[in-house]
This record gives sequence, C-alpha cells and structure tokens, in this order.
Amino acid sequence: MSTFKSVNPYTQETIAEYAAHTEAEIEQLLAWGHQTFRQTRQIPLQQRCDQMLKLAALLKEQVDEHAAIITREMGKTLKEAKAEVLKCAASAEYYAQHIAGMLQYKPVSSDGRQSYVAYEPKGIVLAIMPWNFPYWQVFRFAIPNILAGNTGLLKHASNVSGCALAIEKLFLEAGFPEGSFQAVLINAKNIEPLIADTRVQGVTLTGSTGAGMSVAALAGKYIKKTVLELGGSDPFIVLKDANIEEAAKIAVKARMQNAGQSCIAAKRWIVEQSVLGDFTDRVSTLLGQMKQGDPFHADTDMGPMARPDLATGLSLQMRKTITQGASLVLGGKQDSANFQPTLLTGVQPRMTAFDEETFGPLAVIISANDEQHAIQLANQTPFGLGSALWTTDLDKARKLATQIESGNVFINAMVRSDARLPFGGVKQSGYGRELSVEGTHEFLNVKTVYIA
Repeated sequence: MSTFKSVNPYTQETIAEYAAHTEAEIEQLLAWGHQTFRQTRQIPLQQRCDQMLKLAALLKEQVDEHAAIITREMGKTLKEAKAEVLKCAASAEYYAQHIAGMLQYKPVSSDGRQSYVAYEPKGIVLAIMPWNFPYWQVFRFAIPNILAGNTGLLKHASNVSGCALAIEKLFLEAGFPEGSFQAVLINAKNIEPLIADTRVQGVTLTGSTGAGMSVAALAGKYIKKTVLELGGSDPFIVLKDANIEEAAKIAVKARMQNAGQSCIAAKRWIVEQSVLGDFTDRVSTLLGQMKQGDPFHADTDMGPMARPDLATGLSLQMRKTITQGASLVLGGKQDSANFQPTLLTGVQPRMTAFDEETFGPLAVIISANDEQHAIQLANQTPFGLGSALWTTDLDKARKLATQIESGNVFINAMVRSDARLPFGGVKQSGYGRELSVEGTHEFLNVKTVYIA
C-alpha cells in the first residue's frame, strides 16, 4: 500500500506517514459525496451559511493550531501561516454574507412571458491542489462551491496530507454533513478513475502548466468542466515616475513572501533605466536585511522552501542565468531546503530566469528603455497570471493596463487573491476563474428558463 510522508522542510524530520486510500475507500468517498449532494438540494441555503460562519469561527479560534500544521508541513513562517488561516476565515464570512445574491435568478428580457437564468449545483467537484498555500488554495474553491450546493473532493499535494485531513475535520466540526468536503489520499498517477467517475462533475486544479495539461486532457476525454490556475512569471513594472521607495518595499514583499513560492509572486522586476540604480540600491538593502531560517521563530522573515529538490532546481536556474551574463548581487546560497534571498541584475530575454518560471526566493531586475519597452518585456512570456504596474500617473496606468497580457493587473499594489475579485490567468497560466461571482458560477449549471 502506498504511503505519503510529511517532512518538516527546515529539519528534514518525518512528521507523519499516511496510508493511501484503497479502491473501496475511494468508492465510499464518492458515494458519500454524491449522496450528500442530493440531500443538500433539499436544505435551505441559510443553513449552509450558518455552518460556514461556524467554520470561520473555528478557524479563528484554532488559528495557532492550524498555522502550526502548515508551518511544519511546508515551511512557511508561522506568522504567514496564521495570516493564511485568517484569510480563509474572512473569505468564509464574506461568502456567507453574499452567496445568496450570487445565486439569485437573473431576469432576461425576451419575447417570452418570462425568461431568466438560474444557477444550480451539479455534484462533486474534484480539487487537485498544491502545497504552497495549503489552506487558502483549498478554501477558495471549497467555500463558494459548498455554499452553492456542490460537494468537494480534495486531492491535495502529498507532502501536506496533514493539512488536507485537518481541513476535512473542520467542515465536520462546523456541522456540515459527512460527504460535503472530503480529502482523498491518492497518487497523481491514479487520478484518472476519479475524473472519469460520473459523480464527479468538474475538476479544478492549481499547479504547474504540465500538471494542467495532463488534467485538462483527461477532463476533455470524459467531458468534464475544468478550471486551471497554473504557473506565472509575473512582471513587476516600475516606471520612472513611480514612488520608488514604496515600489521597492512592495517588490521585496511580493517576491519573497512564502519563500518566493507563489504563482503570483513578482518574479520579474522590470524597471525603467532612469530609476534603475535607485531601485536596485533600495531592494538590495531590504533583501540584505531579511533573515532566513527557522519558520517557527518570531524574528525569521523567510522560512525554507518546501523541499530540498525544489531548492536545488532553483539554484540550477540561478547558476544558468549567471553563466548567461547576469550578475549575482546578493544571496545565492543553498543548504538543503534553505535558500537565501537572492538578487540578480542584468537579466535579459533568453536568459533562464527571464524565460522560465522561478518558484523560490530569486529576484531578478530587468532594465527597460521606456514604458513601451517595459510592456513589451512584460508580455514576452508564455504566462499571464498577474502583473503589477507602478506609476503616479493613474490615467497612463489605466491605458497601459489594457496592454498587459494577464488575468490581473494591480496598479501601485501587490498582486493578491481576494474573495471580492475574480482570479485567474491567460495563456499558459490557465483558464477559468476562481472567487467572486465569476468563480462561484464556474461549476454551476447556468440554466436558461423560458416561459412562453
């Protein structure tokens, strides 16, 4: 029988081992999920909202406990883990307040006596989720879908199985019936039978572009709706009229939070030539002040990466980029999963750190001749998830935002996901949306009703 290990990234000590579910156990999960979906259609929405508010209260009451699970399993600092748990609670409260409006029938004028659009649940939604935000990635799919009447089946990353089971327990403690939200412990290679099962009505995945291609191919084979939130190489554009001090501060935070392991991290700092020196000096000072180390210590700014092999891969990308002509300003040291905050300058197109997604604490600075060159560089990527634009000219910012090829453009702010705003990408960063009204409707039957 397969087992999954949870390993503390900082100490490399094994925390726990979990047995994979058997075929019989998986069938029971599917049966519960489908039965609960059928029963949920008869339960008032307000009851689910009350349960969701209870779940939010539990997250806040137990924030220390859940944050510790996150930190032990994937290594982010305890303060970042607490913020993640509280963000889940706030989003649960937001949806409990607003879901009724999102599910309201939409009247449409036609030649009939009455016509409207209804939004109805469809069944089990299978979520294939990553380790980097092991609570938030899960809750942002689960909250709106379960409130809308679907049920959730989570195939989490194998190194955060403890998080998956803790989340499952939370839904039960909040009063949701068994089958509303369930964790399934299986290897990725065994995912096809789940996608093929007729009780599964949709698949949402957050992960690499390669994983998205595989899941999309399987879902297409079985005619299942998918939402894919994949990789990113987000540009962080700093124009010459920007507030350089503030831009530098946010650039460092946007690149280094979660040890740089975020799809929407500011991976390419694109800076107009005239302010390049000032910006470089400021970010170098800030990066040099960061303390990397034990994620449970209060004075640690950045914990380890999630696994040693990920840190080794990032180190290889860094070394390749240096041999291609970039300069190492600071950092660059790796010890197992620990990777120091690192800065490269002189990065250009066709260098590894420009062309590939770098998933870790590696910041790169790219010089732009002017604002149009900056936009050109920003779009010179197969990805299109998030982007940030820094300028004090907001009219110009609005115009330039239309030229940036991404699902999100944040002006004078750090890119982030927010329950009030739809979130997703274009190009190889995926398709479909999570969060807000648009994300809530992704796995619902958008039904036209026409009365003659």
